[in-house]
Amino acid sequence: MDRMYRVLGFWTGIFTIMFYLGEMYTTSLIFLGQTGFFILLSYLKLSERMYLYIFGAYLTIFFAGFTYYTTFLMTPGAGH
Repeated sequence: MDRMYRVLGFWTGIFTIMFYLGEMYTTSLIFLGQTGFFILLSYLKLSERMYLYIFGAYLTIFFAGFTYYTTFLMTPGAGH
């Protein structure tokens, strides 16, 4: 299970680079934080159950934040 967190760290690292090259600096910093979080967790040698609990908590926080952002903060059609 710890290897999967390294895979998540790799892909969030790729997203960090792409967002940075696309001049989306705030988003790239958010993904850089997630990359560090996943890589750090991968070396803690936790049990598989604990890794799943952490991932479930991560998804809950992400979906709550994303729902809040898209409902209350995002302005539809602001990019045009």
